[in-house]
Order: sequence, then structure tokens, then C-alpha cells
Amino acid sequence: MNKLDQLVKYSTIVADTGDIQAIKSYKPLDATTNPSLLLKASELPHYEPLLNASIAYAKNTTARGCLQQIAADKLSTLIGQEILSHVDGRVSTEVDARLSFDTTATIDKAKRIIDLYGELGIDKSRVLIKIASTWEGIQAAKILEAQGIQCNMTLIFSFEQAKACADVGAYLISPFVGRILDWYKKHENLSVTHIDQDPGVQSVRAIHSFYKNAGYNTVVMAASFRNTEQIEALAGCDRLTISPTLLNDLKQDTGELTASLKPKDEDSCFHEKPSPMLETDFRFLVNDNAMATEKLAEGIRLFTKDQLLLEKKLAKIPV
Repeated sequence: MNKLDQLVKYSTIVADTGDIQAIKSYKPLDATTNPSLLLKASELPHYEPLLNASIAYAKNTTARGCLQQIAADKLSTLIGQEILSHVDGRVSTEVDARLSFDTTATIDKAKRIIDLYGELGIDKSRVLIKIASTWEGIQAAKILEAQGIQCNMTLIFSFEQAKACADVGAYLISPFVGRILDWYKKHENLSVTHIDQDPGVQSVRAIHSFYKNAGYNTVVMAASFRNTEQIEALAGCDRLTISPTLLNDLKQDTGELTASLKPKDEDSCFHEKPSPMLETDFRFLVNDNAMATEKLAEGIRLFTKDQLLLEKKLAKIPV
């Protein structure tokens, strides 16, 4: 039995791609997208009709807003619809990263995405709204969750972000592994000789243990992997979102794989939910964590850059 087949015994596998062929091949339960993945997907011949349909929709709709932004929102849901035809679970669709510090605008955009899916006959129960885990994004998730719109809180780099997301009842968080390791390699010249020394792995393990022992229901979906060793070190995490390249590497490996994370840890210092985090504490503690502050800001910038590139591409399509 290969390691991918073994891994699915311990964790739910989610495809970190918009490539339909890869999704067909690996048959994950769910799939995640973001502006960077949508930009890559837009280069695939398979999606060309969807690009044309998106810009045509934008030109004919009565919805207010920039034509390219309307088209980009439409494209994200058309690609989401395509993905959902090949998975049994859900697709995560991301709110425009430019709204990361605006709670009201994030809520409005999330509802717009849900409405666009509704126009395609897709119920909100099959969609997770992906939101950057700023304080403003987390407060938007609190309101959306109360209204029955479930959220995938992304760009998680710190324990404080994870706790604040759980405090508001977010359905799922995506703590990043590889990007944390990248920062420590660059800024502290870290050399990892054993996977237990990997700060990205350590971060997810700490969050997972905290959630399970304190009794939070928020799903932990580790993301941003650089190698299969990181994935194996987190076997047992609720979900793992993995790129097609690493899924293939796992499929080709016939070594033994065992669960690394436990549902509960009796040695944990958390056995009940602590008081909700205050905004002042959140902002100070995240600011005090140079890695989390820099990687969160970088992630928002990169997603914004790719969103703009996607919109620029859509603007060039004649209809």
C-alpha cells in the first residue's frame, strides 16, 4: 500500500489545485482555490470557455462594480462549479485579498460569492468562503458563520490567529507549514535535521493539540507543504491540503506511514476553552511575532498581485 492510501486512513485529503485533471486523478474529498491557483488555472486550455463566459457575464450583468472584478468573481465560481462536479465535498473560494482589513466589505463579498454559486444551482453547504486571518477577517467570519455561511480562515501563521478563529466559531482554519519554515531559513538560517525541528510542523501540532484538548470544533487543515516529510509528520491532522506534485510523491512511496497526531493529549495544559481573545491582545501578540506579521502581510500582497494579474487578463478578452 502506498503512503497516500495509508494517509487517508488518518486525515481527510484536500486537493490544493484548480487543475481538473489532477482532481480527477486523486479524487480528494474537497478542493481549495486562491487567486494564485485561479491565475494558474486560467492558463489551462480547459478553462478558456469559462474565461469567456465570465467576461460576457460581467458585461451583461446589472451588478455594480468594476467589470474585471465582477468577471473574476464569476470565474472563481465557474471554476468552483467545475471542481464540485468532480469532488463529493466542498470547494473553498477566496474573498478578494484587497478586502482583508475591511470587515463589512469582506462580508458583502462573501455573500456575493454565495449568490453567484446560487445562480449556478450550488447550495452554500458545498462552499467554504476563504478569508485572510486578520482581525477584521476573523470578525467577518464570526458574522458569516452566524448566518450559516461557513469559512476557511487562511494565512494562519500563529497560535493567536488560530485561537481567535476558534473563538468566533470559524468552521475551518488553514495553518501554513512551508511558509513558516521558509521564513526561519531566510531570517534565522535555520537548518532542520529532523522533522520535529520544523517550526511549521511544530506550529500545526500545537494548534491541533490546543483545539482537541480545549474542546474546539474548528477543523484544522494544514497547508503549504514543501515536502512529503512535513505531510507525514502531520498525519492525523483533521485535513491536509496537498498539491498534485506531492500527492504523486506520496502515491509513489510504498514505505510505512503511521499517525503522528493524536485526537487528545493527556499531558496538554488545555482541558477547557480559555476566554476569547481581545482585539488589543491579538494585535499586540501577532505584531510581536515577526514571522507571523511578515508572512501574513506577504501572503495578502501576493494574493492581491495575482488577483490583479487575473483581472488584467480578463480585461483583454474581447466578447
